[in-house]
Amino acid sequence: MTTSPGLRDRKKAATRAALVAAAADLAREKGLDGVTADAIAARAGVSTRTFHNYFAGKEEAVLAHLEGLVHAWVGRLHARPAGEPVWESMEAIAREIVSDPGGDFVELCTTMELLEQSPALLARRVEMEVRASQLLVEAIAERTGTDPRVDLYPSLVRYAAVSAMKSAVELWLAGTSGATSPEELVLAAFEQLRQGLS
Repeated sequence: MTTSPGLRDRKKAATRAALVAAAADLAREKGLDGVTADAIAARAGVSTRTFHNYFAGKEEAVLAHLEGLVHAWVGRLHARPAGEPVWESMEAIAREIVSDPGGDFVELCTTMELLEQSPALLARRVEMEVRASQLLVEAIAERTGTDPRVDLYPSLVRYAAVSAMKSAVELWLAGTSGATSPEELVLAAFEQLRQGLS
């Protein structure tokens, strides 16, 4: 009896997801220097050889987690109401992410802190961000009927929205803003952008 390709693909995706989650969890617990491929594989319940079938090293596995957050953002954008202006959609998504204390926001904060602490991750982040940002730019272009090969708009929206959320999160983590919630800072960031940062 043979396994259908669909089932094989689902098993591969599940294994990869388990490895990515294990890598992110261990990196948060021990710092990247304290993590090994063996430990990631053991946490995910697979062999080290299986780990290397999916990732060249621990940095790639941790960055895959961050890339997954971008894929989630793209999914949220596709799920927004069709007639909603794209800037409102991006603001709503950013607010959803930072107002979920037990989910995406915790993941975002801990991953950002991890990236800042690890030169090895920062060095590899650039190539990941190029891939991930292109997905978001294409989703914005599709929603706005623009062409990212000739129009600045999709890329500008992507950079502005992501930077607004990143700036708000960084200020919230610093604990110096006086804001009562990260969502308050996200709202302020998007409002300042609406006004053109005059």
